[in-house]
Amino acid sequence: MRDWKRGCFRILFILATVVLSSCGNDSRKGNGRSEKDSLKVNAIDSVIYAVEQAKDYDRKFALADSLEKAGDISHVRANYMRGTALNSKKDKAGAELYFKKALDVETLDDEDVVFYSRSARTLAQQLSVKNDYETTLRISTPAVEKLEDNPKAQSRDLAVLYYVIGSAQMYLGHVEDAEESYEKAYQQYRHSINEKDTNGSRIRAAITGINNITVACLNTQHYDLGQKWNDRTDSVLYVYRLRPDADSEFCDHFRARIRLFNSLTAYSEGRVAEAEASFAAFQKTEYAKSEQGQLDANDYLMKAHRYAEAAKNFQMLDHWIGFRDMKMNLDNISMYLVPKFRANFGAGRRDSALNVAVQICNAYDSALVWSKRDDTAEMATIYETHQKEEELARSQWEVEKRDHEMFRQRLITLGIIFVLLSGFLGFYVIHKRKAFALLQDAYDQLEDATTARERIESELRIAREIQMSMIPAANLTSEGLDLFASMTPAKEVGGDLYDYFMEKNHLYIAIGDVSGKGVPASLFMAQVIRLFRAMAKQHYSPAEICTRINNELTENNENGMFITMFIGLVDLTTGRLDFCNAGHNPPVLGGDADGGNFLKMVPNAPIGLWQGLEFEGEVIESIKGKPLFIYTDGLNEAENPELERFGDEHMLDVLRETHFANSMQVIETLKRQVEEHRNGAEPNDDLTMMCLKVG
Repeated sequence: MRDWKRGCFRILFILATVVLSSCGNDSRKGNGRSEKDSLKVNAIDSVIYAVEQAKDYDRKFALADSLEKAGDISHVRANYMRGTALNSKKDKAGAELYFKKALDVETLDDEDVVFYSRSARTLAQQLSVKNDYETTLRISTPAVEKLEDNPKAQSRDLAVLYYVIGSAQMYLGHVEDAEESYEKAYQQYRHSINEKDTNGSRIRAAITGINNITVACLNTQHYDLGQKWNDRTDSVLYVYRLRPDADSEFCDHFRARIRLFNSLTAYSEGRVAEAEASFAAFQKTEYAKSEQGQLDANDYLMKAHRYAEAAKNFQMLDHWIGFRDMKMNLDNISMYLVPKFRANFGAGRRDSALNVAVQICNAYDSALVWSKRDDTAEMATIYETHQKEEELARSQWEVEKRDHEMFRQRLITLGIIFVLLSGFLGFYVIHKRKAFALLQDAYDQLEDATTARERIESELRIAREIQMSMIPAANLTSEGLDLFASMTPAKEVGGDLYDYFMEKNHLYIAIGDVSGKGVPASLFMAQVIRLFRAMAKQHYSPAEICTRINNELTENNENGMFITMFIGLVDLTTGRLDFCNAGHNPPVLGGDADGGNFLKMVPNAPIGLWQGLEFEGEVIESIKGKPLFIYTDGLNEAENPELERFGDEHMLDVLRETHFANSMQVIETLKRQVEEHRNGAEPNDDLTMMCLKVG
């Protein structure tokens, strides 16, 4: 399909070139310059449209460069194309920089107005989402001044810009200015509705935008203003509902939000009975029954101190986040996990509150890593687009620190050079040129070795970050389940893995150990995780998953790599465990209450050695109430300086003597025991552990 799209693009590009050439070489055709220009613009638009339909965003970026260089499109349109291409590739930082370039013009030609206003609107929305309100105002205000009296400006773009400006002013405490901006946004929305609206998209955009104004007012606790804009949303929604092509799901969604906002406003102003009635009306909508609707309902339940109901709604939060593949950054921790903790704590569910607190701590560590990655990506983009000065000024202390480190390294290098100079001094007097050449070669080799070592270390750090990002969060908690896992590579990257996948009341788990260590093992590990997730989503049994992964990995396995794995499927309702052990260490079932023991299992071969193997699975009818502990041999084979191993019996003793409080406590206890046993010795293997308990 991709080759077909590329072929279509080439054909369109050739046709466009022919049209452009004919326009430039045959002045006898047409009725002058305007017709030729029109043909040329149409040809260019066709080429750009073909690239966008093919979703070839790299080609779109390159096309913007070539068309701008040839003078076929303007600076504004070219940068708008680059920004939208990078946005489609999820490169928000790069997109922002190109949208800023699109806005960096003194005057606007008529043909640039549309692309200028779209760039301004998109950039303003992205800055607002990042809560960068000062920059939002600095970008949006001059853009509006250029557009507001321009007849070519789009009402929808202006409406969004006024709304974003008003929200920035509201969050910064400039309420009167915000009210004025909101009124201008409302007038632009009304103007866009009055324009030709064949499919209702304009009025739906207006309803969404006015509703967003309500959200900003409520978030800043200006409930009287929030009520005003909520009423206006209701009025415009009423008009939309009268249309024969009105979307019933859209109408239900916003009727629900209007009722929910009414309940929040009434409760904040002390009208409790009215608030309860509005919330009851909200709960009768279809939207309120959805996962998003249940989470939205918690805004009112928390405000009304109905913590038990809120805690019940939050039970599906982990599934909701996982289903949407949502990154747990700092904003999402504040928006979802912190209220979940408060709901459980307020409802008196102390154990659940403690589990959420642990989840917050773990998510916070990951969020800091993501934040650093985002910062690094943004800096890289700034370098690539030649806009270093602004961002480098913000991180001047980092530059100074790096300069200081470079200066220190240069001093060391100079010291080495001085030693080399002293050694070659006598030889230099006799063979001046030869000595100089040898010295220069030594210096070059020293620089090359230093550069190569730094590059390898940097690449290994990146590889480790990528590998760690592939495994799921360390903990998973839901109704009747407590799971915690840990993975510590012996080198920068390793070959151990753990993974889990939950769908409704069924939980797939996996832990594995790839033969070897380092980069080859990490690549093999990545392939295994991809295969496991794909097959778990197709609901294969553990034995079928092992068989299918083995068939995949034994093809073209010239290096003879293999992996030992334990794969399990837990029914959280009954406690039934279906599992298959492919040459892996036997897990331990049980703990301090009844004594833990190794599972006795069928001796399947490791995965990846021989093609055509049929792996055999087994069943335990119920593991409810018993901790299941799974691990790699980096635990029982950990060695101290005397090369004595940690051992199976020592591991069993620790598990039997550790009073089970939760899965994380079991893992952390064993980590400490292994560190004490090593007594300073370097780890000889990757260490991965997983503990889970079904209530």
